[in-house]
Amino acid sequence: MRPLALLLLAALSVPAATFYVTISGLGGEADYEQRFKMWADDIDASLKKAGGDATVITLKSATREQIRARFAEIAKQAKSTDALVLTLIGHGSFDGVDYKFNLPGPDITGAELAALLDRVPATRQLVVNATSASGGSIESLRRANRIVIAATKNGTEKNATSFARYWAEALRDPAADADKNEAVSALEAYRFAQHKINEFYDAQKRLATEHCVLEDTGKGEGERVPSAENGEGKLAGAFPVVRLGANAAAARDPAKRALLDKKEQLEQAIDTLKYEKAALPADEYKKQLTALLLELAKTQEALDK
Repeated sequence: MRPLALLLLAALSVPAATFYVTISGLGGEADYEQRFKMWADDIDASLKKAGGDATVITLKSATREQIRARFAEIAKQAKSTDALVLTLIGHGSFDGVDYKFNLPGPDITGAELAALLDRVPATRQLVVNATSASGGSIESLRRANRIVIAATKNGTEKNATSFARYWAEALRDPAADADKNEAVSALEAYRFAQHKINEFYDAQKRLATEHCVLEDTGKGEGERVPSAENGEGKLAGAFPVVRLGANAAAARDPAKRALLDKKEQLEQAIDTLKYEKAALPADEYKKQLTALLLELAKTQEALDK
């Protein structure tokens, strides 16, 4: 059991920066090239509108060496309190042993990507692998404190995926903000994209060839429906990917930035506490939740002035 003091300490931690790296890979055909670059541009625009202390890096048709060079730069800049978001858009392959992200020139493997991520000091990391066969990368990429989202449930789903399209949509559509706190978490974006994919295949009356999964325990294979019961989704629910509306405006206002950081960190502490409800005595859970909600209300009131 974590006492209230530790939850509050986590909630009021030092504000962190976020490094966003979006990579569109080799299309192979003109239609795919255009599609992958369009989705990467869509994500880039949403991240840059969200405000805050963010470094947004978008690489289109990048080579393996260019990716390595960018990660080397980030590894020098990032601190342990920072966050890192890597999004892969394009084609992937899996031979039963190694996952590969298709690039101009030599491809990059899941193991190589994991090594690059491991060298970045940022302890909170999110990987969105929106490629075909992306489920085959989970075993290499998963770590403690790293969320891994894959467009396919395994490496054998090899058809081109549409997950990146709907992930990009989630970062700019207020409908993805299910709890209406003007921020879209990794879990909210995942659920939004999953719902849109299901709608797409149903409308087309086609058998789905992609089944997205989420893994954030550092040891699982990914779950289609993350929940407290299967242990997946705790980190993803407390990982804000993009700000919307008033939160985005506050992030661009130096006078309100500290209050916004405090608000977001309190919301993350509340999300974490709710996920751990079953492990806490009812009275203790209520006590901790009430204290956090009161502090959140005071912070929101100050933000609204």
